[in-house]
Amino acid sequence: ARWRRGYSSAGTAEYLHRSIVPTMHYQKSLPRLPVPKLEDTIRRYLNAQKPLLNDDQFRKTEELAHHFEKGIGRELHEQLVAQDNQNKHTSYITGPWFDMYLKAREPVVLNFNAFMSFTRDPKSEYNDQLIRATNLTVSALRFMKTFRAGYLEPEVFHLNPKKSDTQIFKKIIRFVPSSLSWFGAYMVNAYPLDMSQYFRLFNSTRLPKLNRDELYTEEKAKHLLVLRNGNFYVFDVIDRDRNMLKPSEIQAHLKYILSDNSPAPAFPLGYLSSENRDTWALLRKNLLDNGNEEALQKVDSAVFCLSLDDFPIKDFVHLSHTMLHGDGANRWYDKSFNLIITKDGTAGVNFEHSWGDGVAVLRFQNEVFQDSTKAPAISPQSQPASVDSSRAVQKLDFKLNDALKAGITKAKQKFDASVEAVSLNMIQFHEGGKDLLKQKKLSPDSVVQLAFQMAFLQQYNQTVATYESCSTAAFKHGRTEAVRPASIHTKKCSEAFVREPSKHSTEELQKLIVECSKYHTRLTKEAAMGQGFDRHLFALRCLALSKGIALPDFYQDQAYARLNHNIISTSTLVSPAIQLGGFGPVVSDGLGVGYQVHDDWIGCNVSSYPTRNGKEFLQCTYKSLEDIFNVLKSEKISH
Repeated sequence: ARWRRGYSSAGTAEYLHRSIVPTMHYQKSLPRLPVPKLEDTIRRYLNAQKPLLNDDQFRKTEELAHHFEKGIGRELHEQLVAQDNQNKHTSYITGPWFDMYLKAREPVVLNFNAFMSFTRDPKSEYNDQLIRATNLTVSALRFMKTFRAGYLEPEVFHLNPKKSDTQIFKKIIRFVPSSLSWFGAYMVNAYPLDMSQYFRLFNSTRLPKLNRDELYTEEKAKHLLVLRNGNFYVFDVIDRDRNMLKPSEIQAHLKYILSDNSPAPAFPLGYLSSENRDTWALLRKNLLDNGNEEALQKVDSAVFCLSLDDFPIKDFVHLSHTMLHGDGANRWYDKSFNLIITKDGTAGVNFEHSWGDGVAVLRFQNEVFQDSTKAPAISPQSQPASVDSSRAVQKLDFKLNDALKAGITKAKQKFDASVEAVSLNMIQFHEGGKDLLKQKKLSPDSVVQLAFQMAFLQQYNQTVATYESCSTAAFKHGRTEAVRPASIHTKKCSEAFVREPSKHSTEELQKLIVECSKYHTRLTKEAAMGQGFDRHLFALRCLALSKGIALPDFYQDQAYARLNHNIISTSTLVSPAIQLGGFGPVVSDGLGVGYQVHDDWIGCNVSSYPTRNGKEFLQCTYKSLEDIFNVLKSEKISH
């Protein structure tokens, strides 16, 4: 039955689906990320600075900004535009952004890697560790094969799905040449998104190098890397004909690994991937020189890393700790992603951030969740194939000298200390959500961001630099732009609620919330259209440094440094496939806030270090949400 569409000889579906529009159909004609006008950038920058500074400070910053705009900033901007015009195949942020991630020397764990944890399988008997690991692995391989064959549905943002998300539209658009296809979609209010990051999902890793790391991808490799109890195993999941191994064989090999009672290694290699990047680069060179080249090659080129943990999940906080950092021995943080599955079948993804952003990983997780729950490869009744797993599965052996053993011991001490320092807390607010806010014609995102501003004001009596990431994937090689949720509007509203609630009528408070919503919606739209200010200023700064000119005074302003020291760093996503997502604080005195606005409830989780009380911040956020919803529920809101 080999000729049947998308089926291997074993009769297993090799593909998730077969899109009639090729995966990369729109890529060629995606619009380019615009370089904003310099005067717009300066205006937006000053608007973001206003709530953070007193009048004297603001005057100084304003003066520096206008001076920059008329002088050196103008020259740099013109150079950036010229450079951008000569590189039409990419975006102006691509180079600086890869450099920003790859030149960073801090450990990737806690500082850069983020996690998203899968919703549990609705059929409880499918949450067995072996069954779920097999089904998720098979679905992940199907995703990889579907993507590589060009059969994965292109990622498109539909503003009017009734018109554009239809068979008839797809049948027409596939005949429109790639160089024009984007315009066809645009005519029906559909926005194809950049998919240039997707190829790095598989067979990819970040290699530690002195000063700047490298991304490495080896698409020919056919094996999976499995970690259990700090031990490394590999086995082929793709055969010579590029077909997938039968699910029953994958199940057999995973069962073999799960029942292997080899002791945990005395010096678990995984810890090295949690080290400072320069330290790790030197240790890696030592590993290579010590006869581990083949074993490391297997780790680096593996399709992905499957981490099997030997304990069940106790609660959401334990879940977050497990997915954000785990124990350090059973992860390889440099892989593009680790698919983590615990003893009770709870699953999640921890991903390295330099190669791509949340949108690519989210699409992967959405597809894999759907496929593994709707069309699972094996069931609780399935028997593993009777194959000799002891021959198919190779346990990697690493030769360690004293310097490497000492390096691992030190990495473990550092890892344990940083994990010890991070606190994770969460809340669920069940008194309202997206439905109620939409009904009041308010942006749900703006209301949650307002609650964060109110909470911080209540807790620390100040307004601080706040960051919300926004995808710019509507453009060729777009990455992210920053939305700056702390504004003069949120400050005014927060002060009214926190400092003088009795002075304002319900109607006045409602008006202030409406103002915040309108302004936040504008900022979000601008950011998504590449019209923020953060990336533009960042690119100009990188250009100045690359040209070897003295760093302009504008960038040496304390206020500039303070705005980029993001104390409240936030990111949001909502998907039926994901029950929780999160990341570490981006600065030592910061809060890493992941949140989800559902139809009738709001979930929020926060990471923090000892200098900030994340738990109290969430209690204040809860109270702020209560206050806002109480005001909104009172009576009719006039816009």
